[in-house]
Amino acid sequence: MGKGAAGLVAGLAMTALAGMSPAAAETLNALFMAQAAYSDADVKAMTAAFEKDNPGVTVNVEFVPYEALYDKIVASKAAGGSGYDVVLYDVIWPAAFAQNGVLVDVTNRLKDMDRSKVFDGAWATVNYDGKTYGLPWILDTKYLFYNTEMLQKAGIAEPPKTWDELAKDAKIIKDKGITQYPIVWSWSQAEAVICDYVTLTAAYGGKFFDGTTPVFDKGGSLDAVNYMAQSLKDGLSNPNSKEYLEEDVRKVFSAGDAAFALNWTYMYAKANDPAESKVVGKVGVVPAPGVDGKSKASAVNGSMGLGITAGSSKPDLAWKYITYLTSKPVQDQYAKLSLPIWKASYADAAVTKGQESLVKAADTSIGIMTSRPTVVSYQELSTILQAQIQNALAGKASPADALAAAAKDAARIR
Repeated sequence: MGKGAAGLVAGLAMTALAGMSPAAAETLNALFMAQAAYSDADVKAMTAAFEKDNPGVTVNVEFVPYEALYDKIVASKAAGGSGYDVVLYDVIWPAAFAQNGVLVDVTNRLKDMDRSKVFDGAWATVNYDGKTYGLPWILDTKYLFYNTEMLQKAGIAEPPKTWDELAKDAKIIKDKGITQYPIVWSWSQAEAVICDYVTLTAAYGGKFFDGTTPVFDKGGSLDAVNYMAQSLKDGLSNPNSKEYLEEDVRKVFSAGDAAFALNWTYMYAKANDPAESKVVGKVGVVPAPGVDGKSKASAVNGSMGLGITAGSSKPDLAWKYITYLTSKPVQDQYAKLSLPIWKASYADAAVTKGQESLVKAADTSIGIMTSRPTVVSYQELSTILQAQIQNALAGKASPADALAAAAKDAARIR
């Protein structure tokens, strides 16, 4: 083991691996997401550094869109030793993966680790039913980004703290002709719309189930979809939001065509990159707003973890690669597109420099992240909600009727 890698593993308290040396000419296959958070180039650079520290080891990295990630991981199980060894997975999947034997339980590998050094919201990504199925890697939630120049032109002194204030500010900006559609969202019929819906539901104090009974058509959940649909009717939200994913949102905001956008951490760096953006130096970021009398801010848990597949024939080497990628030194080095899972990182000026406002927002948002429903049937549940929310946004059904249909369908799969 190279000294650099050994130090990192020791930093994670992985003492059981201290004497292990990888065999010559070993190969790992790893699956990652080709959007948001770390860039493909970042992951390749991290991997190259790992390979340098471990002569004879090659890691084949594959990148797919988020929308293809779940199916790729599930399909890999049938491939056994010829499939993936390491996979990136979403916070919403451990229940299904645990029940179906997709990932390896690594609880014993972590018995000597001080878990308190990592944010609780990050651990929620990889824990299910008292067991741990990997290490958290991407600690993420959605923030409210705003164009500081547009707000200044509109005479708005500070960014909105509530969703009602956001609508009022957007109307001022629209009425003054600063931009036609002040707000842009990722409301495509995909997981993206669920993340925005959960953010709003959290703000309105809603819940998804009462015991095992779906209650999507009541309380804060209904308030959330009413807000979404009304913002489209009022012309405050870009109508193309119904087809947009997160990268579409970033491009619209970075082109200077929106005053407000809800998006993941990575957009802050991209929107301030002259090669990617026309709004460099005009990017503000705060926690997603709250609702008077119900919440001060809102956030969805969009974190992701790295796990070992049950079919991997090299679990020790796979674990070594995972502990390297998730280690504090590596995460600190690449903190511009994804903030570290490690609490101590936020006291490091090298991590926070140039993104102080993002770190300030994260200080609030990370502590209040709301999880999407943790159920084995999550994929089916999400598909139902995506379709019915889309019906409400497209005006094919009222929010109340659409969510009542979602609750009825969801009851069948519980």
